This record gives sequence, structure tokens and C-alpha cells, in this order.
Amino acid sequence: MGGGKLDYDYVFKVLLVGDSMVGKSSLVLRYAKDEFKLDFITTIGVDFLTKFEDFDGTKVVMQIWDTAGQSRFRSITSSYYRGAHAVAVVFDLTSRKSFSSVPSWINDVRGMAKTDIPVLLIGNKSDLEVMREVTTVEAQTLADHHNFKALFHFLLFSAKFDHNLIYAV
Repeated sequence: MGGGKLDYDYVFKVLLVGDSMVGKSSLVLRYAKDEFKLDFITTIGVDFLTKFEDFDGTKVVMQIWDTAGQSRFRSITSSYYRGAHAVAVVFDLTSRKSFSSVPSWINDVRGMAKTDIPVLLIGNKSDLEVMREVTTVEAQTLADHHNFKALFHFLLFSAKFDHNLIYAV
């Protein structure tokens, strides 16, 4: 970045929220570094990774913020909603409990983020179909009910196998 010229045109901050162990860190790592790890240490507070993208000559910095899912960190992570350009609410397709928490996360987004922020509902771990507890119809119905304004209301992802991750960009 010599001479004061920026090496990018835009910076976008995307915040991932959801219960602990739904795979937010795995999604971030897969997207930013194209890596997957089975063993993850629980995120404490917040962490982020950056990825540089080129969309038809437009250089974009994607900052993907990974928040802790435990309730004790919610007061800490609330400040990270400021300045976010989009929020993804992530749940685990194999966990009815994590899906049941989605409305609470949506309330946080509605209360702490800009009112017109795009919100995406992500059902992660689509590779574990035999263990699945949440149907696509249930998730899409929930996204529609909450009037998500994202390009895609609901997507199935697999951080493990890099399924659908490109469509979120």
C-alpha cells in the first residue's frame, strides 16, 4: 500500500452468530483459508479472518467475524454488530436445540445491528444428512417468517466439504 493508494475498493464486515458448536469457526476457516479442522477450540469473545476477493476487477476485503456462541459472551459480542454489513445466523442441522435458539439470535440482530442489514440463515453440517434434525422446509419457513432481506434466505452449508460456501459471497 505504498503512496497512500489502497489495494482494495471495498471492505465488508460479515458477522456470524449462533449457538456454540454449530460450526461458525469452521465456516470462517473454510471460507478464508480453504481449510477444515475436526478439532476446534471454542471461540472466546470474537475472532475474525480476512479474505481478499476480486469481483470482475473490484477488489474487496471480506472480514468474517466469528462470535462466541455461549450466552456469557453475548454482552461482549454485541458491540461487534456495529459496522457490520451483513449478519449470518448459523445453526447446526443435526441439532434441534441450536435451531430453537435461532429466534433469540434474530432478536439480537434486530436489536443491535442496523435495521436494514441483510441477514442470512445458515444451516451448517449438511454433510451429516443421516443425523439431521431440522428440515429445509422448517428453516426456510423460519427465514420467511422473519422476513430476511438477504439474497438467499436460507442455505445449507457444509464447512467440512465446502458445500455452498461460494454462494454466500
